[in-house]
Amino acid sequence: MKDSSFTGDAENGGYNGYKPWNSGGSGSSSHLLVKRVMRIIVFFVGFAMLWIFLYNSASPFGFPSISKQFIGPSTKEIYDPKLESVLKNASMGEKTVIITTLNDAWAEPGSIFDLFLESFHIGNQTEKLLNHLVVITLDQKAHSRCLALHPHCFQLETKGDNFTSEAFFMTPGYLHMMWRRIEFLGSVLELGYNFVFTDTDIMWLRDPFTEFYQDADFQIACDFFNGNSYDLKNMPNGGFTYVKSNERTIWFYKFWFASKNAYPKMHDQDVLNQIKRHPLISEMKLSIRFLSTAFFGGFCQPSRDLNKVSTMHANCCVGLDNKINDLKILLEDWSKYMALPENEKRVSHSSWSVPQSCRTSFQRSKQRKDNGKSL
Repeated sequence: MKDSSFTGDAENGGYNGYKPWNSGGSGSSSHLLVKRVMRIIVFFVGFAMLWIFLYNSASPFGFPSISKQFIGPSTKEIYDPKLESVLKNASMGEKTVIITTLNDAWAEPGSIFDLFLESFHIGNQTEKLLNHLVVITLDQKAHSRCLALHPHCFQLETKGDNFTSEAFFMTPGYLHMMWRRIEFLGSVLELGYNFVFTDTDIMWLRDPFTEFYQDADFQIACDFFNGNSYDLKNMPNGGFTYVKSNERTIWFYKFWFASKNAYPKMHDQDVLNQIKRHPLISEMKLSIRFLSTAFFGGFCQPSRDLNKVSTMHANCCVGLDNKINDLKILLEDWSKYMALPENEKRVSHSSWSVPQSCRTSFQRSKQRKDNGKSL
């Protein structure tokens, strides 16, 4: 939008509607004054143009400039009766479901999906939650495998994309898969369903619903938790979220998805770190809480007390085989703990034997990245 004060100057030769002095005479002082006025006008016009450019591309704080009233196009899933049927059949009270995504690489026998389901079976009062788990499959092989093991499966249209093989971190296929997930979860909110989204490499060991905050719109696990659930300096992990469906969260998921254009080389989690302080989020009064790693742990920052832990995530881990190896060990540790008599569990100092392979793979990956930066 043009500033009328500057527009008026430009249309009238830069003199606010007044004709310039006649420079044909000997008035050198008048000529000098005109030059100074012109310089001032050029400066302010240039400053205004720069401000407009920054406003339209990003705010001065580096935030994408997206209107509070931004409403993106509704995704196709909203009108898919199959999806609505699957969500309805899996829903617990107050239209809440648990959602995970699955591709062929993680659905192979003995791979991540088998370990994921096993964790529900051996967890403390978690088996009943399988009745409310919806598995979103990203290819036909994963869908067939899901139907063989679980009642609530929905195959997501991926518009010609191939999500069958393992998606390596930060590759174009990985980024596209992550953003497709955000787009889909937004459509679930628009259908009026609350959800717990969980990566399939998260082991469910206790019912997490008792540890969620009742007054939050959007709750998210952390790679590293600093002890304050309100602190935006926490490092969130998008692999585990609890989101309530309302106008604020529906807007937020659209805002989050649209923000990928402002940060084209980042994945959803890093974009979240960029936008979590955006003033529009405060203006929308979206309530965000970060979940403690004491209850929602992972290989980055493990839950130390097995009497408290609800979930454990194979984060800070590179490579499918390394995840499988360490998650198997984790479930063995948990089974040993669960086999203890109740009175011994309460005083037990049981701890995890992991990460092992994941720690080594992550350190090597980090070292390669650091070496690349130093070149």
